[in-house]
Amino acid sequence: MASRIDQDQVQHVASLAKLSLNDDQLKYFTTQLDEIIGLFETLNEVDTEGIEPTSSVSDQINVMREDVADNWGQRDALLANAPESEKGYIRVPTIIDESEDE
Repeated sequence: MASRIDQDQVQHVASLAKLSLNDDQLKYFTTQLDEIIGLFETLNEVDTEGIEPTSSVSDQINVMREDVADNWGQRDALLANAPESEKGYIRVPTIIDESEDE
């Protein structure tokens, strides 16, 4: 059986991904990728005549809600658990203080 991918191609893809492969790794991944490509080629042999294309294997429909903020009562509960709050926001310690810069 002819190889579907060679070491030069694997080395090229590795260099694009900024990976360095030694000779053993190059041989290993060339074999692995060749087998993976072979599995996909097997799918070409499956008779799909009369089979409708599908985008989902489930009949479940994703129910979306409008993206709006609601239930502001939760904000009060959140702020009640915060160590400090001010004007409806959680107050946190200053990390970078630029007031001392001249």
